[in-house]
Amino acid sequence: MKNYTKYKAYETIDLPDRTWPSQKIKKAPKWCSVDLRDGNQALVTPMGLKEKLQFFEFLVRMGFKDIEIGFPAASDTEYEFTRALIEGNYIPEDVTVQVLTQSRGKIIQKTFEALRGVKKAIIHLYNSTSTLQRDVVFRNSKAETIELASFGAKTIKNLAEQYPESDFTFEYSPESFTGTEMDFAAEICNAVIDIWQPTPEKKVIINLPSTVEMSTPNVYADQIEYMCRNLKNRENVLVSLHAHNDRGTAVAATELGMMAGADRVEGTLFGNGERTGNADILILGMNLFTQGINPQLDFSQIDDIIEIYEKSTRMPVHPRHPYAGELVFTAFSGSHQDAIRKGMAAMKKHRDFWEVPYLPLDPQDVGRSYDPIIRINSQSGKGGVTFILEQNYGLYLPKDFQKDVGKVITDFSDQMQTEITPETIYNVFLENYVDIRKPLQLNYYKTRTVNEDWNVVAIEAEIEFHGEKHYIEAEGNGVVSAFCRGVQDIVGAEINIVDYRGHSMEYGTKARAISYIQMKDNQGNKFFGAGSSSSVGKSSLRAVVSAINKMLSAS
Repeated sequence: MKNYTKYKAYETIDLPDRTWPSQKIKKAPKWCSVDLRDGNQALVTPMGLKEKLQFFEFLVRMGFKDIEIGFPAASDTEYEFTRALIEGNYIPEDVTVQVLTQSRGKIIQKTFEALRGVKKAIIHLYNSTSTLQRDVVFRNSKAETIELASFGAKTIKNLAEQYPESDFTFEYSPESFTGTEMDFAAEICNAVIDIWQPTPEKKVIINLPSTVEMSTPNVYADQIEYMCRNLKNRENVLVSLHAHNDRGTAVAATELGMMAGADRVEGTLFGNGERTGNADILILGMNLFTQGINPQLDFSQIDDIIEIYEKSTRMPVHPRHPYAGELVFTAFSGSHQDAIRKGMAAMKKHRDFWEVPYLPLDPQDVGRSYDPIIRINSQSGKGGVTFILEQNYGLYLPKDFQKDVGKVITDFSDQMQTEITPETIYNVFLENYVDIRKPLQLNYYKTRTVNEDWNVVAIEAEIEFHGEKHYIEAEGNGVVSAFCRGVQDIVGAEINIVDYRGHSMEYGTKARAISYIQMKDNQGNKFFGAGSSSSVGKSSLRAVVSAINKMLSAS
């Protein structure tokens, strides 16, 4: 860590009369989702056409009016996606798609070709302006950098006139804005504004990206306020933010940038993007919501957002993610639970506004349910059921097992049409998963090691299958493996163990072991079973028998 000396502090700007610290955010910005561009290009496995279309439609349902759909001149895939949206009439009247382009003639030309027939679109022009990019990557002077931006702006303006059937909005980004001298950033943006000549009816967007987050959020706010003061024709310019998260403060930087005068925000759901990601629009929107401001986006069913995000990106949402994480409304501490219970009771009596200790948001406002007394009903998921089984009965189920148990419990609750107690949850769990003995039953067994390395185990056992006794002998790399080999011919099914876990538990007066087995059949269907005993070995075999019986009953 002594290498800190090779880094230098980021320089602040001289803005002694800054006004943003005393400002308040009073309304939502104009949102622009860049999930299908910044988000998609950052994925290990980018979305296919079908996934992109589904994600686009979901963003529309959430309420996004500006959606960046890609860089159509950069690849055939993004070109085809743009055409699919237009030709398939996927774009609603009140939604504007946004496309990215570099300041190069052929690329701009192809961008317009990709948009042929679109009703409304934002043409997003960018070029790098930072000192580092100018000196190291492009080796351009300030004048050459301005000339490049001006060329792109003129080309876009001229080409737009050739597509009178389309309503185009122009956007310019000085890429790596945070690494650019502020006077030069204003100069190049004003050069573009002079070319585009915005009007009240035809505003332009000046997007100021924190392409690499280089400083504390207050410095970004100073930069935004400086630009808002120094941009020409400011009343006809939408100042847009596009913060990245290299320092982990993209949300804070965006909020301070809004206080500094920005009108618009580009970001992604859950902050997905290159490196450490982009500003998280879900957090930004819910932060507004919990301050009594309409976010103009629909987060009321947050689990639906998580589902399509995880399916499309193949990345999980962190369990501690603000507002959306699986555990954010769960209190494990007894003192927290007590405070929440008292707060909920007070809310029922006389509170006009939501005020509950440890819960800045009513979980029901995002489609979640939570009660500090721990109640489970048909609306509950695996999180609540798992919490009860862990806290009340010392059962720590593997993740996939949790999902299966959660569905069984909620289905049971739905049938009963009532709340169910922790004791009922435990009994339903026992009945459905633990020590199931029909049609297969284990009567007794014994094991021995076959070699000196203890890596081969032989088992001899008596089992009953549909009431008929069988004697088996088999070998495997463990007692579970050996038993499965010995029994599968008798039950007439191949046994594929996917996961095996176990732990000790203490419930009542006897310390016992419990084992969990997950297996699958040849069609990929999953089956779960559990076994309990004072013996670890016996609990594991009972778990296997339970899972086999679950599989047989399903066939």
